[in-house]
Amino acid sequence: MDLTGKLLIAMPGMGDPRFDHSVVFICSHGDEGAMGLIVNKPSDLRIKTLLSQLNIACRIPVVGERLVHFGGPVEMSRGFVLHSADYEANLHSMQISDDFSMTATLDILEDLASGRGPLNSTLALGYSGWGPGQLEEEIAMNGWLTTEATSKLVFDVPDDGKWEAALATLGVDPLTLSASAGRA
Repeated sequence: MDLTGKLLIAMPGMGDPRFDHSVVFICSHGDEGAMGLIVNKPSDLRIKTLLSQLNIACRIPVVGERLVHFGGPVEMSRGFVLHSADYEANLHSMQISDDFSMTATLDILEDLASGRGPLNSTLALGYSGWGPGQLEEEIAMNGWLTTEATSKLVFDVPDDGKWEAALATLGVDPLTLSASAGRA
């Protein structure tokens, strides 16, 4: 099972409040574990404030006003930009699929601030990580559902509607979900 480029949808009652109603984009998944970014948990920090702290002038007001997201509880002082595949950083961008790439180098922030960045992007501090077999175990224990990631769902749906929209791609009504797992 390779979930790279897919979305995880947190099930009610999964037990970790940091992931309550989260939608996580999986950037990489393999034998060594998995890494992803929560795409629907904005912080109170505006991109322009973060850029200012890094001494980067923001020339694009609409970019500066966007909120930085909580990407997950690992390395929360490190930034990651999930973006459309139309952009490749000078230093390094990781192509995830035909539609998505991820960049964690300073040059993407400079490009975003000057209008040379990707068409679509989400800036996150921290990431979500799983050790070998951990994510598969959490899925087997009904902690997560998985669905296909689309650019529209990741970048266009408002953050407060992404969880429900992700569930809708599976034909699941949030009101029918139970917080308790069962075994047949």
